[in-house]
Amino acid sequence: MMEISRLELDGRETVISIVSPGELFHRHEGCLDLLVVDGNTEAILPRDPAIPVVVVPSGEACKEFAVLEHLLGEFVRFGLRRDSTVAALGGGAVTDLAAFAASIYLRGLDVVLIPSSLLAMVDAAVGGKTGIDFRGHKNMVGTFHPAREVRIEPGLLRTLSDREYLSGLGEVIKTALLGEPVLLELLETRSEAILARDSLIMKDVIRRAVTVKCDIVASDFREQGRRAFLNLGHTFGHALEACLGLGKWTHGEAVAWGIARAMEVGQALDITDAAWVQRVKDLLNRYGYPITAFPAPAECLLQAMEKDKKRRRGGIGFILQTKPFTTVQRTVDGDIIRSILENRQEVRR
Repeated sequence: MMEISRLELDGRETVISIVSPGELFHRHEGCLDLLVVDGNTEAILPRDPAIPVVVVPSGEACKEFAVLEHLLGEFVRFGLRRDSTVAALGGGAVTDLAAFAASIYLRGLDVVLIPSSLLAMVDAAVGGKTGIDFRGHKNMVGTFHPAREVRIEPGLLRTLSDREYLSGLGEVIKTALLGEPVLLELLETRSEAILARDSLIMKDVIRRAVTVKCDIVASDFREQGRRAFLNLGHTFGHALEACLGLGKWTHGEAVAWGIARAMEVGQALDITDAAWVQRVKDLLNRYGYPITAFPAPAECLLQAMEKDKKRRRGGIGFILQTKPFTTVQRTVDGDIIRSILENRQEVRR
């Protein structure tokens, strides 16, 4: 086991470690009383037969109220107590669901998250956010409930489809843009090894991405300031997911698309350096993200943004960048957003 970070969040300590396959279900600090998996992760690795298992639907389909109610019912059936620990093995949807259920059952159970996707390893499982979707809007209902442990086994990346893997890389790229020059250089110069899922380089990539997120979260747990920067690309991305239907594009594809649009908004406002915009787009293109597509009508996207959980009085606060590793939040006029979404960038302000 290699500890990456030890976070103090809201009075709870989270230990984030890179582990070996044999350590995934090890009882380091007490029992694991229930394991939540989905149909994809159910057969990944041998499990301790003493740990009861609940299987939920795969992907965004698990983040529904009906599935939450079923899972809470299973907590009751298996007799979980206030000192019980819920573990979750899966991607970000499974870890979000299981942690949310644990956060509201008996006013909060301990959680051990075992992310199986790159997206969950570097983002969803780290930082204490939990949630489910509501009426087509991503993560609209949720809580802050840090896990006791996050156990990352990079070998699980081999189980992912290429598209799932690239979805996680979208969040890795976002993290690098926020403030990790070495990680950005790795993404630019070692793309072949990264796409090949080279184990040594991916351990370094994961460690660096997690360290950046932990640093941001530790300084602003409840997203009152700097943590909002982690939403770079997400206002556009979540709107795209809502318009297309959750799951049509992967989250990472939508975020990559949203990052490109955020760069264009910065250009339209004359606050983003043109060379930085081009460098970011070149990187996204290097990994094959569909950033030049405009797959949903502008009006649908704008309406989705109006319902986004990150909206504030006075409008939607977009996360933008002015130059390398320099991030700002701006409320942007709707005409500029419409211009970008209609693939016209002549509007200037």
